Amino acid sequence: MKHLPATATAREEAGGRLPIRIRGMRWSKVPWHVLLLGMALLAIGLSFQRAMSDAEGGVGISFRGHVQKLLVSLPVLIAAFLVRPRWLRRRWSWVYGACLTLLLLVPFIGLERNQAKRWIETRIFDLQPSEFMKVALILALAGALYRNRLTRFKDWVLPLSLAFVPMVLVALQPDLGTALTIVPVTLGMLYLAGASGKVLSTAIAGVALVAIAAVHFEFGVREYQLERIDTWTQSYFPQDLIEGRRGPAFHAYHARVSIGNGGLAGRGLGQGIANQAGILPERESDSIIAVIAEEGGWWGATGMLVLYTLFVLGMMQTAVGLRDRHARLVLGGVALYFGSHVFIHSAVNLGLLPLTGLTLPLLSTGGSSLLASFAALGLALGCAANHEAALDRDAFRSY
Repeated sequence: MKHLPATATAREEAGGRLPIRIRGMRWSKVPWHVLLLGMALLAIGLSFQRAMSDAEGGVGISFRGHVQKLLVSLPVLIAAFLVRPRWLRRRWSWVYGACLTLLLLVPFIGLERNQAKRWIETRIFDLQPSEFMKVALILALAGALYRNRLTRFKDWVLPLSLAFVPMVLVALQPDLGTALTIVPVTLGMLYLAGASGKVLSTAIAGVALVAIAAVHFEFGVREYQLERIDTWTQSYFPQDLIEGRRGPAFHAYHARVSIGNGGLAGRGLGQGIANQAGILPERESDSIIAVIAEEGGWWGATGMLVLYTLFVLGMMQTAVGLRDRHARLVLGGVALYFGSHVFIHSAVNLGLLPLTGLTLPLLSTGGSSLLASFAALGLALGCAANHEAALDRDAFRSY
Protein backbone atom coordinates (compact mmCIF):
# COMPACT_ATOMS: atom_id res chain seq x y z
CA MET A 1 0.00 0.00 0.00
CA LYS A 2 1.33 3.37 -0.99
CA HIS A 3 1.58 5.80 1.94
CA LEU A 4 1.03 9.51 1.53
CA PRO A 5 3.91 11.74 2.63
CA ALA A 6 3.27 13.20 6.06
CA THR A 7 5.54 16.23 6.12
CA ALA A 8 6.27 19.17 3.85
CA THR A 9 9.75 17.82 3.20
CA ALA A 10 8.40 14.40 2.31
CA ARG A 11 5.77 15.89 0.02
CA GLU A 12 8.47 17.86 -1.74
CA GLU A 13 10.63 14.78 -2.16
CA ALA A 14 7.70 12.81 -3.54
CA GLY A 15 6.12 15.27 -5.91
CA GLY A 16 8.38 18.27 -6.20
CA ARG A 17 5.61 20.52 -4.78
CA LEU A 18 5.82 23.45 -2.38
CA PRO A 19 8.59 25.40 -4.15
CA ILE A 20 8.21 28.35 -1.74
CA ARG A 21 9.38 28.20 1.85
CA ILE A 22 7.72 30.68 4.24
CA ARG A 23 7.93 29.04 7.65
CA GLY A 24 11.14 28.02 9.34
CA MET A 25 13.37 30.46 7.45
CA ARG A 26 16.92 30.37 8.85
CA TRP A 27 17.38 34.12 9.22
CA SER A 28 20.68 33.79 11.06
CA LYS A 29 22.19 32.12 7.99
CA VAL A 30 21.28 34.95 5.59
CA PRO A 31 24.45 36.79 4.46
CA TRP A 32 23.12 40.19 5.49
CA HIS A 33 26.38 41.93 4.57
CA VAL A 34 25.85 40.89 0.94
CA LEU A 35 22.29 42.23 0.95
CA LEU A 36 23.40 45.53 2.53
CA LEU A 37 26.16 45.99 -0.05
CA GLY A 38 23.65 45.27 -2.82
CA MET A 39 21.23 47.85 -1.41
CA ALA A 40 24.08 50.39 -1.15
CA LEU A 41 24.85 49.88 -4.85
CA LEU A 42 21.15 50.24 -5.63
CA ALA A 43 21.05 53.54 -3.69
CA ILE A 44 24.05 54.83 -5.66
CA GLY A 45 22.30 53.94 -8.89
CA LEU A 46 19.12 55.72 -7.78
CA SER A 47 21.08 58.87 -6.95
CA PHE A 48 22.73 59.04 -10.35
CA GLN A 49 19.55 58.11 -12.21
CA ARG A 50 17.73 60.96 -10.44
CA ALA A 51 20.53 63.39 -11.32
CA MET A 52 20.46 62.32 -14.98
CA SER A 53 16.72 62.81 -15.18
CA ASP A 54 16.89 66.29 -13.62
CA ALA A 55 19.88 67.51 -15.66
CA GLU A 56 19.48 69.91 -18.58
CA GLY A 57 20.42 67.17 -21.01
CA GLY A 58 18.19 64.57 -19.39
CA VAL A 59 15.68 64.42 -22.24
CA GLY A 60 14.45 60.84 -22.66
CA ILE A 61 15.68 59.71 -19.23
CA SER A 62 12.85 59.10 -16.76
CA PHE A 63 13.64 58.65 -13.08
CA ARG A 64 9.98 57.88 -12.48
CA GLY A 65 10.13 55.10 -15.06
CA HIS A 66 13.24 53.71 -13.37
CA VAL A 67 11.47 53.67 -9.99
CA GLN A 68 8.46 51.92 -11.52
CA LYS A 69 10.70 49.22 -12.94
CA LEU A 70 12.36 48.93 -9.56
CA LEU A 71 9.04 48.48 -7.76
CA VAL A 72 8.05 45.76 -10.23
CA SER A 73 11.40 44.02 -9.71
CA LEU A 74 11.62 44.09 -5.90
CA PRO A 75 8.96 41.37 -5.39
CA VAL A 76 11.12 39.13 -7.59
CA LEU A 77 13.94 39.47 -5.03
CA ILE A 78 11.61 38.28 -2.26
CA ALA A 79 10.13 35.47 -4.32
CA ALA A 80 13.55 34.20 -5.41
CA PHE A 81 14.75 34.32 -1.79
CA LEU A 82 11.84 32.12 -0.67
CA VAL A 83 12.28 29.43 -3.34
CA ARG A 84 13.45 26.16 -1.83
CA PRO A 85 16.98 25.22 -2.98
CA ARG A 86 15.90 21.58 -3.19
CA TRP A 87 13.14 22.52 -5.64
CA LEU A 88 15.68 24.45 -7.75
CA ARG A 89 18.01 21.48 -7.71
CA ARG A 90 15.27 19.15 -8.98
CA ARG A 91 13.43 21.49 -11.36
CA TRP A 92 16.18 23.56 -12.92
CA SER A 93 15.25 22.19 -16.34
CA TRP A 94 11.83 23.86 -16.09
CA VAL A 95 13.39 27.29 -15.50
CA TYR A 96 16.00 26.75 -18.20
CA GLY A 97 13.40 25.51 -20.69
CA ALA A 98 11.05 28.46 -20.06
CA CYS A 99 13.82 31.03 -20.58
CA LEU A 100 15.15 29.21 -23.62
CA THR A 101 11.64 29.24 -25.11
CA LEU A 102 11.47 33.03 -24.68
CA LEU A 103 14.87 33.33 -26.33
CA LEU A 104 13.71 31.21 -29.29
CA LEU A 105 10.64 33.45 -29.73
CA VAL A 106 12.69 36.64 -30.10
CA PRO A 107 13.45 36.22 -33.85
CA PHE A 108 9.72 35.85 -34.56
CA ILE A 109 8.02 38.35 -32.23
CA GLY A 110 10.92 40.49 -31.03
CA LEU A 111 11.46 44.21 -31.53
CA GLU A 112 14.45 45.42 -33.53
CA ARG A 113 16.49 48.38 -32.28
CA ASN A 114 19.99 49.54 -33.16
CA GLN A 115 20.44 46.71 -35.69
CA ALA A 116 19.59 44.05 -33.10
CA LYS A 117 16.45 42.08 -32.26
CA ARG A 118 16.56 41.37 -28.53
CA TRP A 119 13.30 42.54 -26.93
CA ILE A 120 9.72 41.30 -26.56
CA GLU A 121 7.20 44.10 -26.08
CA THR A 122 4.94 44.05 -23.00
CA ARG A 123 2.62 46.59 -21.39
CA ILE A 124 4.97 47.27 -18.47
CA PHE A 125 8.35 47.34 -20.22
CA ASP A 126 10.11 45.50 -23.00
CA LEU A 127 11.49 42.15 -21.88
CA GLN A 128 14.98 41.08 -22.88
CA PRO A 129 14.98 37.26 -22.60
CA SER A 130 18.78 37.06 -22.79
CA GLU A 131 18.95 38.73 -19.34
CA PHE A 132 16.77 36.01 -17.80
CA MET A 133 18.69 33.33 -19.69
CA LYS A 134 21.87 34.23 -17.80
CA VAL A 135 20.20 33.52 -14.46
CA ALA A 136 18.58 30.34 -15.78
CA LEU A 137 21.98 29.17 -17.02
CA ILE A 138 23.43 29.52 -13.51
CA LEU A 139 20.65 27.31 -12.12
CA ALA A 140 21.03 24.83 -14.97
CA LEU A 141 24.79 24.51 -14.52
CA ALA A 142 24.40 24.16 -10.75
CA GLY A 143 21.83 21.41 -11.27
CA ALA A 144 23.86 19.63 -13.95
CA LEU A 145 27.09 19.81 -11.95
CA TYR A 146 25.57 18.88 -8.59
CA ARG A 147 26.58 15.21 -8.94
CA ASN A 148 28.99 15.67 -11.81
CA ARG A 149 32.72 15.58 -10.97
CA LEU A 150 33.90 16.28 -14.55
CA THR A 151 36.27 13.32 -14.47
CA ARG A 152 35.31 11.87 -17.86
CA PHE A 153 34.84 13.38 -21.29
CA LYS A 154 31.12 12.67 -21.33
CA ASP A 155 30.74 14.60 -18.06
CA TRP A 156 31.48 17.78 -20.00
CA VAL A 157 28.85 17.32 -22.69
CA LEU A 158 25.74 18.44 -20.77
CA PRO A 159 27.16 21.56 -19.03
CA LEU A 160 28.89 22.79 -22.18
CA SER A 161 25.74 22.19 -24.23
CA LEU A 162 23.65 24.11 -21.70
CA ALA A 163 25.93 27.12 -22.19
CA PHE A 164 26.56 26.76 -25.93
CA VAL A 165 22.91 26.79 -27.06
CA PRO A 166 21.90 30.14 -25.47
CA MET A 167 25.27 31.65 -26.36
CA VAL A 168 24.68 30.95 -30.05
CA LEU A 169 21.10 32.24 -29.90
CA VAL A 170 22.22 35.43 -28.15
CA ALA A 171 25.10 35.96 -30.59
CA LEU A 172 22.64 35.72 -33.51
CA GLN A 173 20.45 38.56 -32.14
CA PRO A 174 23.23 39.90 -32.03
CA ASP A 175 24.18 40.68 -28.43
CA LEU A 176 27.92 40.52 -27.94
CA GLY A 177 27.80 41.83 -24.35
CA THR A 178 25.57 39.04 -23.07
CA ALA A 179 27.51 36.43 -25.04
CA LEU A 180 30.70 37.68 -23.36
CA THR A 181 29.22 37.26 -19.87
CA ILE A 182 28.17 33.66 -20.54
CA VAL A 183 31.80 32.57 -21.06
CA PRO A 184 33.30 33.56 -17.66
CA VAL A 185 30.20 32.40 -15.78
CA THR A 186 30.37 28.98 -17.44
CA LEU A 187 34.12 28.53 -17.06
CA GLY A 188 34.02 29.76 -13.47
CA MET A 189 31.26 27.37 -12.48
CA LEU A 190 33.10 24.49 -14.16
CA TYR A 191 36.13 25.34 -12.03
CA LEU A 192 34.01 25.48 -8.87
CA ALA A 193 32.63 22.06 -9.82
CA GLY A 194 36.12 20.57 -9.94
CA ALA A 195 37.43 21.12 -13.47
CA SER A 196 41.20 21.34 -13.66
CA GLY A 197 42.87 24.64 -14.45
CA LYS A 198 44.81 23.03 -17.31
CA VAL A 199 41.65 21.91 -19.09
CA LEU A 200 39.98 25.29 -18.58
CA SER A 201 43.07 27.13 -19.86
CA THR A 202 42.93 25.02 -22.99
CA ALA A 203 39.23 25.82 -23.36
CA ILE A 204 39.89 29.57 -22.97
CA ALA A 205 42.60 29.41 -25.60
CA GLY A 206 40.23 27.55 -27.92
CA VAL A 207 37.46 30.12 -27.44
CA ALA A 208 39.94 32.92 -28.15
CA LEU A 209 41.14 31.25 -31.35
CA VAL A 210 37.56 30.70 -32.54
CA ALA A 211 36.73 34.35 -31.86
CA ILE A 212 39.81 35.59 -33.72
CA ALA A 213 39.07 33.32 -36.67
CA ALA A 214 35.42 34.46 -36.76
CA VAL A 215 36.50 38.10 -36.93
CA HIS A 216 39.26 37.46 -39.45
CA PHE A 217 37.08 35.45 -41.83
CA GLU A 218 33.94 37.50 -41.05
CA PHE A 219 32.03 34.36 -40.13
CA GLY A 220 28.91 34.91 -38.04
CA VAL A 221 29.87 38.52 -37.31
CA ARG A 222 27.72 41.46 -38.40
CA GLU A 223 29.18 44.37 -40.37
CA TYR A 224 28.59 46.87 -37.58
CA GLN A 225 30.31 44.55 -35.09
CA LEU A 226 33.36 44.38 -37.33
CA GLU A 227 33.26 48.17 -37.51
CA ARG A 228 33.27 48.37 -33.71
CA ILE A 229 36.25 46.03 -33.49
CA ASP A 230 38.11 48.02 -36.15
CA THR A 231 37.28 51.25 -34.33
CA TRP A 232 38.56 49.79 -31.09
CA THR A 233 41.86 48.63 -32.57
CA GLN A 234 42.35 51.88 -34.48
CA SER A 235 41.46 54.24 -31.62
CA TYR A 236 43.39 52.74 -28.77
CA PHE A 237 45.67 55.77 -28.62
CA PRO A 238 44.31 59.26 -27.80
CA GLN A 239 45.14 60.88 -31.12
CA ASP A 240 43.43 58.16 -33.13
CA LEU A 241 40.39 58.34 -30.83
CA ILE A 242 40.13 62.12 -31.30
CA GLU A 243 40.27 61.78 -35.07
CA GLY A 244 37.33 59.37 -35.06
CA ARG A 245 35.19 61.25 -32.54
CA ARG A 246 32.69 62.40 -35.19
CA GLY A 247 32.47 58.97 -36.76
CA PRO A 248 32.30 55.41 -35.46
CA ALA A 249 34.32 56.31 -32.34
CA PHE A 250 31.68 58.81 -31.16
CA HIS A 251 30.44 56.74 -28.21
CA ALA A 252 33.87 55.49 -27.16
CA TYR A 253 35.31 59.01 -27.35
CA HIS A 254 32.66 60.62 -25.15
CA ALA A 255 32.77 57.76 -22.63
CA ARG A 256 36.50 58.20 -22.13
CA VAL A 257 36.27 61.98 -22.14
CA SER A 258 33.60 61.83 -19.44
CA ILE A 259 35.80 59.57 -17.32
CA GLY A 260 38.74 61.94 -17.75
CA ASN A 261 36.67 65.05 -16.98
CA GLY A 262 35.99 63.85 -13.45
CA GLY A 263 39.52 64.24 -12.16
CA LEU A 264 39.97 63.22 -8.54
CA ALA A 265 36.93 64.78 -6.88
CA GLY A 266 34.42 64.95 -9.75
CA ARG A 267 32.16 67.73 -11.00
CA GLY A 268 29.27 67.05 -8.64
CA LEU A 269 26.06 65.08 -8.97
CA GLY A 270 24.24 66.03 -12.19
CA GLN A 271 26.90 68.59 -13.12
CA GLY A 272 28.93 66.54 -15.58
CA ILE A 273 29.14 67.49 -19.24
CA ALA A 274 27.67 64.11 -20.18
CA ASN A 275 24.47 65.02 -18.31
CA GLN A 276 24.37 68.74 -18.96
CA ALA A 277 24.88 68.39 -22.71
CA GLY A 278 23.20 64.97 -22.98
CA ILE A 279 25.87 63.95 -25.45
CA LEU A 280 26.97 60.56 -24.05
CA PRO A 281 24.83 57.77 -25.55
CA GLU A 282 23.19 55.22 -23.22
CA ARG A 283 24.60 56.97 -20.15
CA GLU A 284 21.76 55.70 -17.96
CA SER A 285 22.53 52.08 -18.82
CA ASP A 286 25.52 50.94 -20.88
CA SER A 287 27.78 53.87 -19.91
CA ILE A 288 26.69 54.68 -16.37
CA ILE A 289 30.20 54.14 -15.00
CA ALA A 290 31.44 57.00 -17.21
CA VAL A 291 28.86 59.30 -15.58
CA ILE A 292 29.86 58.10 -12.10
CA ALA A 293 33.53 58.77 -12.90
CA GLU A 294 32.80 62.26 -14.25
CA GLU A 295 30.52 63.40 -11.45
CA GLY A 296 32.06 61.43 -8.57
CA GLY A 297 35.64 61.63 -9.78
CA TRP A 298 38.34 59.03 -9.29
CA TRP A 299 37.39 58.69 -5.63
CA GLY A 300 33.70 58.19 -6.38
CA ALA A 301 34.26 55.65 -9.17
CA THR A 302 36.86 53.78 -7.12
CA GLY A 303 34.57 53.73 -4.10
CA MET A 304 31.75 52.27 -6.18
CA LEU A 305 34.05 49.60 -7.65
CA VAL A 306 35.35 48.73 -4.17
CA LEU A 307 31.75 48.29 -2.97
CA TYR A 308 31.01 46.11 -5.99
CA THR A 309 34.14 44.04 -5.39
CA LEU A 310 33.18 43.51 -1.74
CA PHE A 311 29.67 42.56 -2.90
CA VAL A 312 31.05 39.88 -5.22
CA LEU A 313 33.69 38.65 -2.76
CA GLY A 314 31.03 38.49 -0.04
CA MET A 315 29.04 36.00 -2.09
CA MET A 316 32.20 34.01 -2.90
CA GLN A 317 33.17 33.90 0.77
CA THR A 318 29.68 32.73 1.71
CA ALA A 319 29.85 30.04 -0.97
CA VAL A 320 33.18 28.74 0.33
CA GLY A 321 31.66 28.21 3.78
CA LEU A 322 28.80 26.02 2.52
CA ARG A 323 28.91 22.22 2.57
CA ASP A 324 25.96 21.97 0.19
CA ARG A 325 27.50 21.54 -3.27
CA HIS A 326 24.42 22.80 -5.13
CA ALA A 327 24.05 25.93 -2.96
CA ARG A 328 27.77 26.61 -3.34
CA LEU A 329 27.53 26.42 -7.11
CA VAL A 330 24.51 28.76 -7.21
CA LEU A 331 26.22 31.36 -5.02
CA GLY A 332 29.44 31.06 -6.99
CA GLY A 333 27.56 31.43 -10.27
CA VAL A 334 25.70 34.53 -9.07
CA ALA A 335 28.99 36.06 -7.88
CA LEU A 336 30.48 35.38 -11.32
CA TYR A 337 27.37 36.92 -12.93
CA PHE A 338 27.82 40.22 -11.10
CA GLY A 339 31.61 40.13 -11.36
CA SER A 340 31.67 39.56 -15.12
CA HIS A 341 29.18 42.40 -15.65
CA VAL A 342 31.15 44.97 -13.70
CA PHE A 343 34.43 43.93 -15.35
CA ILE A 344 33.12 44.00 -18.93
CA HIS A 345 31.07 47.17 -18.38
CA SER A 346 34.10 48.99 -16.96
CA ALA A 347 36.52 47.65 -19.57
CA VAL A 348 34.25 48.67 -22.46
CA ASN A 349 33.91 52.25 -21.22
CA LEU A 350 37.64 52.51 -20.53
CA GLY A 351 38.42 51.31 -24.04
CA LEU A 352 39.97 48.02 -22.95
CA LEU A 353 37.34 46.01 -24.86
CA PRO A 354 35.37 46.77 -28.04
CA LEU A 355 32.20 48.78 -27.53
CA THR A 356 29.20 46.62 -26.68
CA GLY A 357 25.99 47.22 -24.79
CA LEU A 358 26.04 45.81 -21.27
CA THR A 359 24.35 47.22 -18.19
CA LEU A 360 25.84 47.49 -14.71
CA PRO A 361 23.46 45.46 -12.51
CA LEU A 362 21.74 47.33 -9.66
CA LEU A 363 22.94 50.70 -10.99
CA SER A 364 21.81 50.87 -14.62
CA THR A 365 18.22 51.35 -15.64
CA GLY A 366 16.36 48.69 -17.61
CA GLY A 367 13.47 46.50 -16.53
CA SER A 368 14.94 43.18 -17.64
CA SER A 369 18.32 43.97 -16.09
CA LEU A 370 16.72 44.83 -12.75
CA LEU A 371 14.49 41.74 -12.81
CA ALA A 372 17.42 39.44 -13.58
CA SER A 373 19.69 41.11 -11.01
CA PHE A 374 17.14 40.86 -8.22
CA ALA A 375 16.30 37.28 -9.14
CA ALA A 376 19.99 36.33 -9.04
CA LEU A 377 20.56 38.11 -5.72
CA GLY A 378 17.44 36.57 -4.18
CA LEU A 379 18.46 33.08 -5.27
CA ALA A 380 21.94 33.54 -3.81
CA LEU A 381 20.60 34.76 -0.46
CA GLY A 382 17.98 32.00 -0.33
CA CYS A 383 20.45 29.23 -1.11
CA ALA A 384 22.83 30.56 1.55
CA ALA A 385 20.08 30.64 4.18
CA ASN A 386 18.44 27.31 3.33
CA HIS A 387 21.35 25.15 2.24
CA GLU A 388 21.53 21.53 3.34
CA ALA A 389 24.46 20.08 5.26
CA ALA A 390 26.37 17.50 3.23
CA LEU A 391 29.21 15.05 3.83
CA ASP A 392 30.17 14.36 0.23
CA ARG A 393 33.85 14.23 -0.69
CA ASP A 394 34.13 17.88 -1.73
CA ALA A 395 32.07 19.28 1.18
CA PHE A 396 35.27 20.54 2.81
CA ARG A 397 37.07 21.60 -0.36
CA SER A 398 38.81 24.97 -0.24
CA TYR A 399 38.90 27.22 -3.31
